[in-house]
Amino acid sequence: MTKKNLAILGIVGVPANYGGFETLVENLLDSLPTFFNVTIFCESNAYPEKQETYKGAKLIYINMKANGAQSILYDSVCLIKSFRKYDHILLLGVSGAIMLPFLKPFSTSKIITHIDGLEWKRDKWGWFAKRFLKISEYLAVKFSDGIVADNKHIQEYVTEEYGEDSFLIAYGANHVTEVPAEAYRKKFSFLDSPYVFTVCRIEPENNVEMQLKAFKECEIGMPYVVVGNWSANEYGMKLYQKYSKVKNIILYNPIYEMEELNVLRSNCYFYLHGHSAGGTNPSLVEAMYLGLPVIAYGVNYNRETTFGKALYFDCSDDLKRLLLDIRSHDRLQMSHDLSKLAKKNYSWKAITKKYVMMFKSL
Repeated sequence: MTKKNLAILGIVGVPANYGGFETLVENLLDSLPTFFNVTIFCESNAYPEKQETYKGAKLIYINMKANGAQSILYDSVCLIKSFRKYDHILLLGVSGAIMLPFLKPFSTSKIITHIDGLEWKRDKWGWFAKRFLKISEYLAVKFSDGIVADNKHIQEYVTEEYGEDSFLIAYGANHVTEVPAEAYRKKFSFLDSPYVFTVCRIEPENNVEMQLKAFKECEIGMPYVVVGNWSANEYGMKLYQKYSKVKNIILYNPIYEMEELNVLRSNCYFYLHGHSAGGTNPSLVEAMYLGLPVIAYGVNYNRETTFGKALYFDCSDDLKRLLLDIRSHDRLQMSHDLSKLAKKNYSWKAITKKYVMMFKSL
């Protein structure tokens, strides 16, 4: 039987360096080429050494930036270039959805859009950007043949807001591995003692400032270690300047070496997750898969992802109370519960199977 052609758009590219959608595609490629002829659109500048294929997928390079405001043009160009050439198009994110009303009436392709979290709600966007993203979300839902929601709360939102069904498909997490502290003790001297850990983009909706402030004001006898893109914007640079010299706070720039990142995650006392927007966040399901006890911001997305088995805070005072009482919580039970749930719900084999079934159903 002839394999159908599938194009994947909306990411920087593969091999994946950073980012939830990039990690999604990286892991889907372990199996997808068995079922489809896969083409991935990539940002040219991000890959000085350009491979023609990767994991059985063909790579096409676009000379534009895939992130920021330019993502609208980047995704739109990818859509135009894939127009009528593929049986299925998977659009990751809604930036390029502005093109769908113009292309869809003439397209023979089945277009599936992963709407990610509710991007228009993010605090980092101004009024105009939020309005544009809300319109893009609407166009994505109305003009796609299928919508992917990565969280039950997002799926319910799509039904309530637009009266449309969607495919519920989360992220996988079993690409992460536990790394013992031994080989990294010299580099990270705190590994043998309790510490709290976070890895995230440094943006207002991730509540980084609330978490740093709580640690500055609470003496709990363990440091707070944060890995993030501090120099990416003025917000991050101000936070770094303000908190990098606080004695119980350790700040690192992005760590792209997965073993180093995993050794920091694997050995933490608690994983602190402050995301307030989005759906199933990759760093949270990865923490669960590693069996880390989790303190999470109490938004619905995080409660759904962790099945109500983590500790939750809704404000700075909540977080400080949890921190001051941090040694009394049943870490072992929480670790066991979250790890078991992650292995059942967030394996890449199960996630890939859902994507294949979705494409074949359209």
